[in-house]
Amino acid sequence: METTLRGVGVSHGVAIGEVRHMGTAVLEPPAKQIPAEEAEREQGRARQAVEAVAADLMARGNLAGGEAQAVLEAQALMAQDPELMADVDRRIAVGSTAERAVYDAFAAYRDLLAGAGEYLAGRVADLDDVRNRIVARLLGVPMPGVPDSDEPYVLVARDLAPADTALLDPTLVLGFVTEEGGPTSHSAILARALGVPAVVALPGAVELAEGTVIAVDGSTGEIFVNPGEEKKAQLEASAAERKAALASATGPGATSDGHKVPLLANIGGPADVAAALAAGAEGVGLFRTEFLFLDDSENAPSEEKQVETYRQVLEAFPEGRVVVRVLDAGADKPLDFLTPGDEPNPALGVRGLRTLLEHPEVLRTQLTALAKAAEGLPVYLEVMAPMVADRTDAKAFADACRAAGLRAKFGAMVEIPSAALRARSVLQEVEFLSLGTNDLAQYTFAADRQVGAVSRLQDPWQPALLDLVAIAAEAARAEGKSCGVCGEAASDPLLACVLTGLGVTSLSMGAASLPYVRATLAKYTLAQCERAAAAARAADSADEARAAAQAVLSGE
Repeated sequence: METTLRGVGVSHGVAIGEVRHMGTAVLEPPAKQIPAEEAEREQGRARQAVEAVAADLMARGNLAGGEAQAVLEAQALMAQDPELMADVDRRIAVGSTAERAVYDAFAAYRDLLAGAGEYLAGRVADLDDVRNRIVARLLGVPMPGVPDSDEPYVLVARDLAPADTALLDPTLVLGFVTEEGGPTSHSAILARALGVPAVVALPGAVELAEGTVIAVDGSTGEIFVNPGEEKKAQLEASAAERKAALASATGPGATSDGHKVPLLANIGGPADVAAALAAGAEGVGLFRTEFLFLDDSENAPSEEKQVETYRQVLEAFPEGRVVVRVLDAGADKPLDFLTPGDEPNPALGVRGLRTLLEHPEVLRTQLTALAKAAEGLPVYLEVMAPMVADRTDAKAFADACRAAGLRAKFGAMVEIPSAALRARSVLQEVEFLSLGTNDLAQYTFAADRQVGAVSRLQDPWQPALLDLVAIAAEAARAEGKSCGVCGEAASDPLLACVLTGLGVTSLSMGAASLPYVRATLAKYTLAQCERAAAAARAADSADEARAAAQAVLSGE
């Protein structure tokens, strides 16, 4: 019998196929004591397993490239955490086996993360994956993961670790569905980069029986269980229509009546440039430079290395716009040489610009490297600070840019509600705003972006979030300055129209989403987008806002 389930659609497209479940591990080793003379040997085994897992994660990252590489490198650093390894050694010294010591040490650290505020609690899945990989190696058993299949399938899991998501083969994995996760989780972002249809936060996903045929609509979040031939035909026709629209939409982003909306790409480094260019990106709206710093958590990259990396990206967009975000360290991106390890709630502590202002030499080196990288190039370089709270923050960043001799526009990310509410004040110090809707939603609703249980509050269609976008965009218009969106909200084609109607001046997203947004924008006039935006803001919930905007744009 055909039934319909609904989760959160996080990656466009339709997939129809049989369910295959991600293998799950029961990897709790027995608690047994070892003689004292075996402790040194067990400690050696533990260290070897940790290094092997870290090397495997790094190798997977190198194969995947782009944003996936940075996520996996962060996991490798998690595996090698010195405090964790010291705890493992202590447990072995008092009689635990290597595998049991690893299991218990990670469990203790897991409890700390889970109790350290929702932002860090969202990293528990990544930590569990690292633990399972180390314990599996010590036990000599294979690490359960993506199923072995010669036929294409839809992958279903409670959650997907980045190491699994990054290397999915799109020719075999038609789409995936998870019970946990949120629209801005690592797996969701990587799914969009792969172009694989995906739905997350689907209650009861793991209860779908192996071999059941399901249809996944990554745009609407709907899952059709045992779809009939009519439903299959309908979905396939819809997918074909979207594909045709994508093929016909080329050139710069614009509404049907010619209102220009530059469509830019979010990138993590040079490895992401080719996909952005292939998708017709008009520039870069978010260059996440923290990925460069994750190579070594104890030392900042040299100025020379930074210049080389930045220049590779800048050279790829001659006479285009490249917006670089300076290092956003802290919270889920800790760096040993920068961020404190004992904050009770790092997401609300010293993060982003706050970190850089406490370590001005790191900010100065990065700004100097950007200035040198842009020398002699016709590119339009813009540099922005993360986690700006008010005018004082904005002035401190602008002053640092000028002191470094940076010839570029200076901007501020709007991720904290105070920056949106006081946008005109912030704009007295900087030349543009860029809305990071992922964190803006997180801080507006006190809802961690990695936690599936609060995914309805992470939904960028929430009217309160749209209100903040409208306030920031109106402030920029009044000051004669630009206000873009670089958060994942921009990758939703329907929402892109609403954002345009709210007054946003550019949209930046993962490369895979650019064709969808370009094609959708080209179907509607600016006036239609403005009416859709007004209807969405008048709603009382995300679902109502989405439906209201859709009704306006479809002429209902």
